[in-house]
Amino acid sequence: MRGARERRIDQSMKSGKLPIDLLKRVLKKYTLLDPTVIIGPKIGEDAAVIDSGKESKNYLVVTSDPITFTTEEIGYYGVVVNINDIATRGAIPKYFLATLLFPEKGSDQKLIHKVFRQIHDACRRFKVSFIGGHTEITPGLDRIILSGYMIGEVKKENLVQTSGSRAGDLLLMVKGVCIEGTSIIAREKGKELLTKGFSPSLIKRAKSFIFNPGIDVLKATQIACRHASIHSMHDPTEGGLINGIIEMAIASGKEFEVDLEKVFIYEESRILCGEFGINPLGTIASGALLLTVSPKDLPALQKAFQKVSIPIRGIGSVKRGPARALAVEGKRKKQLKPLLRDEILKIYPTGKME
Repeated sequence: MRGARERRIDQSMKSGKLPIDLLKRVLKKYTLLDPTVIIGPKIGEDAAVIDSGKESKNYLVVTSDPITFTTEEIGYYGVVVNINDIATRGAIPKYFLATLLFPEKGSDQKLIHKVFRQIHDACRRFKVSFIGGHTEITPGLDRIILSGYMIGEVKKENLVQTSGSRAGDLLLMVKGVCIEGTSIIAREKGKELLTKGFSPSLIKRAKSFIFNPGIDVLKATQIACRHASIHSMHDPTEGGLINGIIEMAIASGKEFEVDLEKVFIYEESRILCGEFGINPLGTIASGALLLTVSPKDLPALQKAFQKVSIPIRGIGSVKRGPARALAVEGKRKKQLKPLLRDEILKIYPTGKME
């Protein structure tokens, strides 16, 4: 008995998201909420929502997200991924805080200025105030760690929840996959790709994916909310589109059917993912936006996004039934399983960050 107990204690977890069942258990057991919390921690919900008082017309929207897969442009990444979580509530991002942990080796004043400048430029671009946080030189680290925090506001009547999907809705995707993953591959493996004969122009384009087509979804959420009654929105990140759809299904308690052949994948993404044996549908996907709407709202959304040259397409539908996601191929349906480890980790020989 003692040996079995020791083996259970010694089991270590692999890098990646916590298993959904484990996360459900710990959230149920340890969450503390007071009556002002409208939305607390739940699977698939991108940000918490707080009622600041009956006299206020707005809710506060609060989120936290770290950057763990890359250190290049880490300041920009940190601001934008937190903006996305606020934006998918239909909210306006207002205030940003950051915890910045720098490694002892390789950190100097030039690097610190560089990261702060990235944060400053991103906040200025998206009209967000950088209001504080924490910084230190931390022993034991081999790279910079940034954990960001964002606060926003939304009019109470305009709040959008991941759980808001309704039976009969269409599942739409704005932009494509995997924007963030493509940029990370090019930035982390640029020299290797050059030695393998990939063109410098391809690598340069892929690196710039964080800016164009961009890992932000703020503009897309604002267009969507102006032109339709949005039932739910979600920002697929770690685990890519597959995990994002599963999270929407769990949050809403609905069955999602998706035709993965309809998913728009950028050509640069296909090429780089193919080189490393990566499934682009399971790769970190900031920049894509998932949303559900009534079919009657589709024409207005298509017209609005076409006007600004942003791709939007229907990739599935929402049904009554168990909370699950099904991949549909003709008459065949296969349940999608959540990815515990993002496909991007395949670019590292050990399966871990270098």
